[in-house]
Amino acid sequence: MRRHLIHFLLVAVLTVCSAATAIAQVTVKGQVVDAETGEPLIGAAVTIVGTTQGSVTNLDGMFTQKAASGSTLLIKYLGYKEFSKKITQKGGTEDLGVIKMAADAMVLNDVIITSSVAVSRKTPVAVSTVDPVFIEEKLGTQEFPEVLKSTPGIYATKQGGGFGDSKVNIRGFKTENSAMMINGVPMNDMEWGGIYWSNWAGLSDVTRSMQVQRGLGASKVAAPSVGGSINIVTNTIDANKGGFVSYGMGNDGLNKILFKVSTGLTKSGWAMTLLGGKTWADGYIQGTNYEAYNWFVNITKRFNDNHQLSFTAFAAPQWHNQRGNKDGLTIEGWQEVAKNYMNGEKPYRYNPTYGFGLNGQRKSSAYNVYNKPQLSLNHLWQINEKSSLSTALYASIGRGYGYSGQGLTSADRSNWYGSNNGNLNMTFRKADGTFAYDEIYALNEASENGSVMAMSKSKNFHNWYGLLSTYTTKFGDYFDFYGGIDYRYYKGTHTNELVDLYGGDFYVDSSSRKSVLASNNAAAAAGSSFVNQKLKVGDIVYRDFDGYVMSEGVFAQGEYNRDKLSAFISGSVSNTGYWRYDRFYYDKAHAKSKTVNFIGWNAKGGLNYNLTENHNVFANIGYISRAPFFSGGAFLNSTVSNATNPDAVNEKVFSFEIGYGYRSSFLTVNINAYHTRWMDKTTTRSQDITNYYEGSLSEPYDASKLVSTKSVINMQGVNALHQGVELDFVAKPFQWLDLSGMFSIGNWRWDSNASGSFTVEGQFVNSASIKGSDGKDVTVLVNAAANGLEPGTMKLNLKDVKVGGSAQTTAALGATFKIDKALRLGIDWNLYARNYADWSLNSNDLVMNSEKDFSTPWRIPTASTFDLNASYKFNFGKLNAVLSGNVNNLFDQTYISDATDGSNHDWKTAYNVFYGFGRTYSLRLKVNF
Repeated sequence: MRRHLIHFLLVAVLTVCSAATAIAQVTVKGQVVDAETGEPLIGAAVTIVGTTQGSVTNLDGMFTQKAASGSTLLIKYLGYKEFSKKITQKGGTEDLGVIKMAADAMVLNDVIITSSVAVSRKTPVAVSTVDPVFIEEKLGTQEFPEVLKSTPGIYATKQGGGFGDSKVNIRGFKTENSAMMINGVPMNDMEWGGIYWSNWAGLSDVTRSMQVQRGLGASKVAAPSVGGSINIVTNTIDANKGGFVSYGMGNDGLNKILFKVSTGLTKSGWAMTLLGGKTWADGYIQGTNYEAYNWFVNITKRFNDNHQLSFTAFAAPQWHNQRGNKDGLTIEGWQEVAKNYMNGEKPYRYNPTYGFGLNGQRKSSAYNVYNKPQLSLNHLWQINEKSSLSTALYASIGRGYGYSGQGLTSADRSNWYGSNNGNLNMTFRKADGTFAYDEIYALNEASENGSVMAMSKSKNFHNWYGLLSTYTTKFGDYFDFYGGIDYRYYKGTHTNELVDLYGGDFYVDSSSRKSVLASNNAAAAAGSSFVNQKLKVGDIVYRDFDGYVMSEGVFAQGEYNRDKLSAFISGSVSNTGYWRYDRFYYDKAHAKSKTVNFIGWNAKGGLNYNLTENHNVFANIGYISRAPFFSGGAFLNSTVSNATNPDAVNEKVFSFEIGYGYRSSFLTVNINAYHTRWMDKTTTRSQDITNYYEGSLSEPYDASKLVSTKSVINMQGVNALHQGVELDFVAKPFQWLDLSGMFSIGNWRWDSNASGSFTVEGQFVNSASIKGSDGKDVTVLVNAAANGLEPGTMKLNLKDVKVGGSAQTTAALGATFKIDKALRLGIDWNLYARNYADWSLNSNDLVMNSEKDFSTPWRIPTASTFDLNASYKFNFGKLNAVLSGNVNNLFDQTYISDATDGSNHDWKTAYNVFYGFGRTYSLRLKVNF
């Protein structure tokens, strides 16, 4: 009886307690967003202090959590200050609304090494930020940089259409004049400034944020850009344990598998994230199949509140067949392709170098292989509550090559191309339009002089090391100081190695070897035996040199932040040294060039004033003096010569900008106007010559002193003016609808006429006549100074000519419909207008002691496209999953994305024309665990 009574009393007590607990339970909900940008924070940890209860925020930053009345709700997200709230309500639902979490600079600095990320309503620059949700929803089958196409001032295209062969211009400035950074570390090629996006195609899967700073930007590194910068911040410590697996598929055999796993931050302070994936496809463009891998690892140890060490490594090894960026046709040429070859398919998918060799095996003259792992070790030392030191050691080891066709004559080399100046190359063309590689075998086998045409690997290996260290401290309550060092060392090895003789027994590289001067390489004194040496697979042709770049820089910035005012002033100084070591055109005694050094510097400042909680204005101004590039700047012809540029000078940039911003809970608007003047742009061009005379005009003519080589002109006084207005907005009129848009209009034109002098091996030359052995005048090029002549010159008249290669007017509108908590639907519209065909000075324009008039290039027709995306979240057993899909160019619009201006500046003579991709699609299933 007593036992039953005890059981009864126990059950009664438990029932009462349970009822009391149930009565006191509160359902807490809210949305967690970034305090500055208003973007949702995904995966923030929501817990009840002192319990094991918890949840995470979803893709919209939303959460729902049960809590007892009187308990404390705690929200944590890596890189942000914690948020806590005591729950006082008894029962029912407590809606906390929008919870704005402020960034914790101490944690962020470990990732953003140089503190180069701009902050809304504080940093006075024009900036746009893309989060991983946007990338995941919008990218689809597009190239990684194309996700930025709805950003003001951005023009991104696929160019030839091969995997990773895309370009992105900022405010009309080409890739080499816009900085691409990963975690604050510059990634532009150290020799010519460009970016190969195929090396970074896998970055979209590990991107934490992607920020475009247009114009001067907030970057403090000592090598500033002209047009702007793209800073990609990768994942580091994942706040939560878990990961995902995904599989995607799409048009033209696209397949993508991916996994990610993270330990989260353990109690002992360790965290590790691993990611791996593979992508393969046939390619939208004919014959552009590819296979790409990507991997990422981050291992972080947080020793205590003062020290954190993080190791990050990633790479995207790939191979892909290409459609060369010079293999576009004229518009009429594409029409002929449609009529003769494509059998009703879109003619713009045609690839003029797609073809087959003997026995039907696939052959290509446009093929690329590369692997460029990036390794970095980052240390954060929080010295005290006011000061910190962030240091990064990094290394990049690049290995790979692209195919480069060789030939006995320039015509033979040109025959490797699918087109020449927009005209389809018909020398080796099958009736079905494919390239007849088998006929090259027949040509070579019939030759008594070895292979007439052969294929080489254009190998580009590099070792790149750097150190970035930034010291931060606070003086008083309002002034912050940043200072640091930026050191880089680069060695690039460039060779062309024979890989396929196409049926020939040997290859004679006479076209290159006859340009080797005996004064530079004693082997050339052997004459024909040197020039006509029989080469086999594995032997070197055309080039074999190392390019060296060493840069040392210091930078400093002061920031004043008080109440409504934020202001900064910054500057940097760097020394950039260049030298070459050539094993082809020079013997060991002459292999190393002299070292040339350039001092670069920049100074900039700006201020932001928050008029109210909603309105702010900003302005910035700056001046940059930037060292010329290694290629085509410091060295006149860096591929084949140690000759330095006698007229090399720093490029200068002066820029100022004003802007206005509006922020509210439902509308964000930014508008800015900019003025950028680019002065002394490096412009060099070379041409092959056969009449360089090494003798003296005062002595009898000696035909043996007439040699073939290259002449180079360095244009001086090439200036450009880029100015414009940019607008972007985000609106949230309803809980179920997000709207976004932008409008950008530029006026980009060349702002001067220019002139330059011709050189051979760095010595000024001019044209002259000398009596030949037959008494007739022979026109030759000679060393001007040695023969008492002024240098031969050329003038370019290009003032007020439009800058080509980018749409000067762009616009975008986007809408995302949140149909319910699980289903999202988005549609985006993009406009490209006032897009002038690209143009440049080419070797055919070079005529000594003459003038060349340029005219405004052909204006490509205005185009617009629509993209569609959708995602659906659902439970997969105990796991949550997302099914997403994209359709790009929804209405299959036909439009021209790239072209080169022709002789008459109209559509008929425009060449190297490429059309944008037609309708493409992709589907992806992602399962989170």
